[in-house]
Amino acid sequence: MDILECCTLCPRNCHINRYKHNGACGANSNIKLAHYSLHEWEEPIISGSNGSGTVFFSHCNLKCIFCQNNDISELGYGKEISNKKLSDIFIKLQNMGAHNINLVTPTHYVPQIIDSLNMSKDKLNIPIVYNTSSYENVDTIKMLDGYIDIYLADLKYYDNELGKKYSNCDNYFDYATKAIEEMYKQVGKPIIENDLMKKGLIVRVLILPGHIDDAKKIIEYLYKKYKDNIFISIMNQYTPMKKFEEYKNLNRKITTSEYDEVVNYAYELGVRNAFIQEGETADSSFIPKFNCENI
Repeated sequence: MDILECCTLCPRNCHINRYKHNGACGANSNIKLAHYSLHEWEEPIISGSNGSGTVFFSHCNLKCIFCQNNDISELGYGKEISNKKLSDIFIKLQNMGAHNINLVTPTHYVPQIIDSLNMSKDKLNIPIVYNTSSYENVDTIKMLDGYIDIYLADLKYYDNELGKKYSNCDNYFDYATKAIEEMYKQVGKPIIENDLMKKGLIVRVLILPGHIDDAKKIIEYLYKKYKDNIFISIMNQYTPMKKFEEYKNLNRKITTSEYDEVVNYAYELGVRNAFIQEGETADSSFIPKFNCENI
């Protein structure tokens, strides 16, 4: 059976026929795209000098109340396109000089993306990046074996109660860590050529205000399991996009001292393959302007 007829691509396992209805993620069977461009603000080994060829998909299977891309993730802004059109966009980004094709929030479109990559594989010669919240079913990640060169994965919460509170999901850590294990199994240790990643796994840790202990636990878990065979990206860019009455801690950016405490903790653990952010990165100006003008 076509998985889109009874969708189990993500841990929501909604079993909805997406040819007839929208799934729990909000998407139907057609790819919906919000934006694509050369993006300079990923990790340096992803963006390089030319930029990463980011493709922002509409809708999302995770429901983070603090999402910076709420217009596309929750409200579903974007334009429906064919698999062939997506394939053409991959080639166009490569011709624009992109160092890679960066699939942003792609989980709910994995079968369509695979089809698009099959159409363009004879012309594409740059790495494919899977940029995910990691709220994934392992079987979905297994579908991608041989298609993805770089996994750019979040590990958002160590405490599953935080996942339930902020992202309306059960057992986030359990699902995410199993998915990341499969990602690492596929791509292995990082391969870097000319300061650009060609293969490997980067795990992002976004520090939430008031939850630096959770971030420390995530980093400790990652380092004990993978040592320096992956990169850990420690992020200070949390930006409050609206005011929360129930969770007042989310109404502010993290402080310099909070961020430094987490970075110092990682260093003391022994983490060396890491990215840290310096300066003012917690700003809405770093969020792409989503429009469909070039789609």
